[in-house]
Amino acid sequence: MRKKNDLSRYNREIYSALDAITEAQKIAFSPILFQAVQCMRNEGLLSYLDQFNQQGAKIEDIYHNVKLSTYAIQLLLDVALSMHIIYLKDNHYVLGKVGHYLLHDEMTRVNFDFTQDVCYEAMLHLQDALKTGKPSGLSVFGDWKTIYPALSQLPEKAQKSWFEFDHFYSDRSFPLAFPHIKKLKPKHIYDLGGNTGKWAMYYANHDPDAKITILDLPEQIKLAEDNIEQAGLQSRISCYPVNLLTATVLPNQADIWWMSQFLDCFSEEQIVSILSLIHQHMHDDATLCIMELFWDRQPFEAGALSLNASSLYFSCLANGNSRFYHSKVFYQCLNKAGFHVEQDIDGLGFGHTLLICKKR
Repeated sequence: MRKKNDLSRYNREIYSALDAITEAQKIAFSPILFQAVQCMRNEGLLSYLDQFNQQGAKIEDIYHNVKLSTYAIQLLLDVALSMHIIYLKDNHYVLGKVGHYLLHDEMTRVNFDFTQDVCYEAMLHLQDALKTGKPSGLSVFGDWKTIYPALSQLPEKAQKSWFEFDHFYSDRSFPLAFPHIKKLKPKHIYDLGGNTGKWAMYYANHDPDAKITILDLPEQIKLAEDNIEQAGLQSRISCYPVNLLTATVLPNQADIWWMSQFLDCFSEEQIVSILSLIHQHMHDDATLCIMELFWDRQPFEAGALSLNASSLYFSCLANGNSRFYHSKVFYQCLNKAGFHVEQDIDGLGFGHTLLICKKR
């Protein structure tokens, strides 16, 4: 089990006065600096420096090979120096570690594209969203109450970046969660909030004895059914269109009720409501399995920062009232709904926790 993030870091001042004012300037100019890095990536400035490793490139060679004006190149290089994305060595510009990760770290790329294509313009509405509890930023894409019915209708770049962001984290946790679920020997799994069917298809391909039913909004079910048909898994995976916020009746044949990155899409009150509905319909000997990202369970501070920042997406774009929670919140919700946690398993994929729960 990986070490959890040291939460005591948040109980004290960590900056000197000089460091604090530097951090404050980074925040003040962060939207501008973000777009500058976007230009460096898109125009090939970072990738050009990358090919020279630690030797770096002369300014004249950069002028010749990067298709921007000398003014634009010099300005971006100066910004990159201030951000410590690059550094100077013997009058050569060298790509630093931050620049390397901006180019080659898939998690950074996915987060960056999600911020640019999905969140950037919408975040101008964040203050209104936080005041009203409604996803005011969603108006930049259309007139919907939440983002979930809109996913199939988002602009191409935004849709691509949304699904890459969602799948990047969940896909890497599935192989690590699978043995824990397989050990329970399920005959029938309900995949609540099954989205595009990724988990259902993964499980069906690795356990030929299990039947899976996806329960999700009708709009999402359509996406899942298309993917299931392409994978040739119609005989193993079925779909049940339902809105879990308004439903009063659920099917009750499963011995495993599974949710992955689903309950973070709801407020605490809604989580308790959904869990109570499940508690009402599941068999007494069935098992509830919840895989979630909790900011307090991250092994590194960067993970906690990413989750808390991503929570602002839920506020501004997704539905206005959900987030990535502290794990204790989920324990409280489970307790209110009549469940207890038999086992919690940290460190799955990029910081996921698996909660294996039973009725009290």
